[in-house]
Amino acid sequence: MRLPASLVLIALTLAAHGAVIGTNPPSLPLTAERITALPATQQSPWRDYLARSEHALAADTKFYADEMKAAGLPESLVPTRGGSLRLKEPAAWYAGAEVKRIADIVVSYQTPAGGWNKNTSMTDHLRRPGERSGYEHGYVGTFDNDATTTHLAFLARVITAIGPEAPATAPYRAAFFRGIDYIFAAQFPSGGWPQVWPLEGGYHDMITFNDGAMINLLTLLRDIATPAPDFVFVPKDLRARTATSIARGLSCILATQIVTADGRRTVWCQQHDPLTLTPSSARNYEMPSQSSGESAGIMMFLMTLAEPSPAVVTAVRSAATWFEKTIVHDATFKPGTDGTGRHLNHVEGATPLWPRYSEIGSDRPLFGDRDKTIHDNVDEISKERRNGYAWFGDAPKRALAHYEKWSTAH
Repeated sequence: MRLPASLVLIALTLAAHGAVIGTNPPSLPLTAERITALPATQQSPWRDYLARSEHALAADTKFYADEMKAAGLPESLVPTRGGSLRLKEPAAWYAGAEVKRIADIVVSYQTPAGGWNKNTSMTDHLRRPGERSGYEHGYVGTFDNDATTTHLAFLARVITAIGPEAPATAPYRAAFFRGIDYIFAAQFPSGGWPQVWPLEGGYHDMITFNDGAMINLLTLLRDIATPAPDFVFVPKDLRARTATSIARGLSCILATQIVTADGRRTVWCQQHDPLTLTPSSARNYEMPSQSSGESAGIMMFLMTLAEPSPAVVTAVRSAATWFEKTIVHDATFKPGTDGTGRHLNHVEGATPLWPRYSEIGSDRPLFGDRDKTIHDNVDEISKERRNGYAWFGDAPKRALAHYEKWSTAH
C-alpha cells in the first residue's frame, strides 16, 4: 500500500517541525537487587542464572590473569583485528590444510566460558599466552557482529568435511560442544540472549535483537536440531536440548513484540529488558523504540518456521501491517550538494525506506545523539551522528516481498 503524498511530505519536511522530544534513559543491568523485586516464585531461576554468570566471569578473569603472571606481562597482548570467517565455500575447501590452520586458531581463541569475541582475526596467529581472546571486549565472549555463531558454524563445516570420527577433528568437536553449552548457559530464563556473556552490565545485559544476534543464534540452533548436513554429527540428545532452547527463544520473540496502548501489535525494539521484556535503550543515541531493521530480520525468521502456530502467524501479519504503515516513498537519505552531509531528500521513484527507529504509539521517526537527546528531525542531530549512522534502511522491503508468498499459505 502506497502512503498518501501528504505523509511523505511530512517525513521530508520535519525540519520545520522538529524538536528535542526527550532524553534516552539508561538500560538497567541484571542485578540481584532487580531480581529481588520479582515475585518470590520467579526469583530462583534468575538467581541461578546470575550466579552462573558471575562464576564464569571470575573463572575467565582468573585464567587470563594467571597467564599474564606466568608470562611476566604487565598488560595483556592484543590480537589482530579481523573480519568474519568464510562460511560459503565448497564443502571440499573445509578439508584443506590452510583451513585446518584457521580452525586451530579458532579453537585457540575460544574463551574459558566457551564463547568467542568479535572483530578478531582468525587467520593471523594462534592465541599467545597472555593474549586477550578478542580484539574487543577483551576477554568476554559475545553474540554481537556474528561472533560465536559464526565460529561454531565454521567448526561444524570443518568437522563434517574432514570427518566427525577422524582424530584430527577431536579438538574441533570439543570446542564445538563447549560452544553449544555456552549458548545454553547464556540463555536467559525468559528465553532471550544477552549481547555479551558472562554479563558485563549496561545494555550488554539486554535481550539483543540488534545486528541479528538472537536470530543468528536461533538459526544456528535450528540447523543443529533439524539437523542440517553440517550438523549430522551432533548427538540426538544434544539436538533435543537444542530444540527446547529454540522453543524458549521463540516464546521470547512472541512475548517481546510491542503492543501499543491502544492494543495494536507492531514490531520489536533492538533490545528488550530480560526481566520485564520491555523495550530498552543501548548506546546514547539508540533509544527504546520500534526498530525496523531488526524487526525485518525477526519477521523473516518467523516465516521460515515449517509449522507456524496461530500466535506466530499473528505476529508476522502484525509486523507486515506495521511495515506497510511506516514506509517512506520517494525519498533517499544521502549527502546533498550543500556539503553538510546526509539529509532526507525527495526523489521520485526511489527505493522505499523505513526509519531505523520509530516512536511507540505515534510511529513517528526518532533520531538520537551522543548527548542522549532524542529528536524527531534527523537534521537536528549532530553532523557526526547524522553522517555516521544508518538512520534509514530498506530491510523490510525483502521481508514484505517474502510475506506476499507466505501469507497465501497462512
